[in-house]
Amino acid sequence: MELDVRGEVCPYPMMKAVEAMKRLQGAEEVVVVTDHAPCLQTIPPQAPRHGYEVGIEQTGTPEWRITLSPKAGVVKAPS
Repeated sequence: MELDVRGEVCPYPMMKAVEAMKRLQGAEEVVVVTDHAPCLQTIPPQAPRHGYEVGIEQTGTPEWRITLSPKAGVVKAPS
């Protein structure tokens, strides 16, 4: 799933990323595309709480791709 949150400021991108991780429950990767640098500080700490690992790639100036990948073997049961 890809979330394009360019033009949005925190906390909204982080809230959308968390909602996507909760909905997918480790079944799929979440990619967040942002041009808001504070997202690099707010989204990564949320990933481990939901069973995801984080990768960050700068794709422009300023633009980043935050990839939230499910940790191996972690699939949460639906709540």
